[in-house]
Amino acid sequence: MNALNEREEGIQGALDAAEKAKKEMANLQADNEKLLKEARFERESMLKEAREIKAKMIADAKDEAGAEAQKMITQAQVAIQSERNNAITELKNQVAILSVDIAEKVVKGELADKDKQLALVDKMLSEATLN
Repeated sequence: MNALNEREEGIQGALDAAEKAKKEMANLQADNEKLLKEARFERESMLKEAREIKAKMIADAKDEAGAEAQKMITQAQVAIQSERNNAITELKNQVAILSVDIAEKVVKGELADKDKQLALVDKMLSEATLN
């Protein structure tokens, strides 16, 4: 009877140990699931943060490129206006020089002959009004 009791106790001990092992396995599996869930959540958080950083970097780069492009356009417009003003000034100077040259030649031609000189003086006198 003792042997039977010992055997029954041994079997019961083995069943209890098996039940305990089963509970520990269930706990370990729950812990593993919890860790896996936390790892997935952490991964998603990291990916979300990486996407946000990427989007911010792209937006910042676009803003910086737009500002730089606007700065270059403004500088080009200023340079073009300056060159335009220089060209207009140069053209005015050339026109003035040509006008003086033409006037000089016309006056020389008009004053080369004594009769023309007298006719010019008479014409100016007749056009002049006395106050």
